[in-house]
Amino acid sequence: MSDGVNMSVSPICSKDGKKYAFVSFVDGKRNAEGKIPDCKIISNTGFSAEEVEQLEAYMQRELPKLKEMAAGIRVLDAFMR
Repeated sequence: MSDGVNMSVSPICSKDGKKYAFVSFVDGKRNAEGKIPDCKIISNTGFSAEEVEQLEAYMQRELPKLKEMAAGIRVLDAFMR
């Protein structure tokens, strides 16, 4: 992932018994959102097809760390800051 791209991870969500989280990538006016554990970009504005492939590969490679980050987010704590 290039140095100019900022990444953030959502808390874990659950639907129909399946857990997932969203990973957002922002670089100026460009942004993309991926979903883990699928490791697929689900929305993209401005990133090339090659960059989307790189973002998906990054999510796959860093999946354990991304899952840990999502699990560590406590929504109520975030509101209390």
